[in-house]
Amino acid sequence: MRILVVEDDAPLASILLRTLREESYAVDHAPDGQEAEWLAFENPYDLIILDLMLPRKNGMEVLKTLRDGGLTTPVLILTARDAKEDVVKGLDHGADDYLTKPFNLDELLARVRALLRRPGGEPASIIEAGPLKIDPSRREVTREGQVLQLTAKEYALLEYLARHAGTVLSRTQLSEHVWDMNFEPTSNVVDVYIGYLRNKVDRPFEHALIKTVRGHGYMLDLPVTQAKMVPSIAVENVTNVS
Repeated sequence: MRILVVEDDAPLASILLRTLREESYAVDHAPDGQEAEWLAFENPYDLIILDLMLPRKNGMEVLKTLRDGGLTTPVLILTARDAKEDVVKGLDHGADDYLTKPFNLDELLARVRALLRRPGGEPASIIEAGPLKIDPSRREVTREGQVLQLTAKEYALLEYLARHAGTVLSRTQLSEHVWDMNFEPTSNVVDVYIGYLRNKVDRPFEHALIKTVRGHGYMLDLPVTQAKMVPSIAVENVTNVS
């Protein structure tokens, strides 16, 4: 999942970026309101963490511009403890949640997880995709009761596939949501990491879950009753990455 952090306080921004990346999120940073708007409209973020006190253009103006522009990405606003009127105004302008400074990082992460669940309608904290169970709060994945040892990026890729299980995702979609702005579009890193996942998620088990849809991308395959149907597209399981 990809997050945009909009914060002009360099030490706080550094803490936020490090904390979120340690939780396997792909994170971009904007130090002012104008850059925040440009990045938000240019990239498909899953969440925006937006400070209200920003140079060049304040967070409230940024929020209004994003919503007026049709952007529905969840927004978590950060505000000073004594600025309750900003909270009310921010929520009225389309913010989804707020935190007052100073805040506890564990609370921030809990609110991030809650907001990221909303677009997919996930009512529970555990993501279940066929035999896979994913616990975002613990970054733990099990298949048939067996814990899978994944790297941070492997976990992030599998979580995104699981949140869209039964849906074909292109390499571009995967790279845009799992990697940050430093991703090189011409690289084969998505295919490489799909290969890593197959070695851990599929190879030790009887049935393969990760499917290649030729000419389109990849999907986490589920039984027909659980998956979204993809007509007229041939699906194959590829174990070797070219």
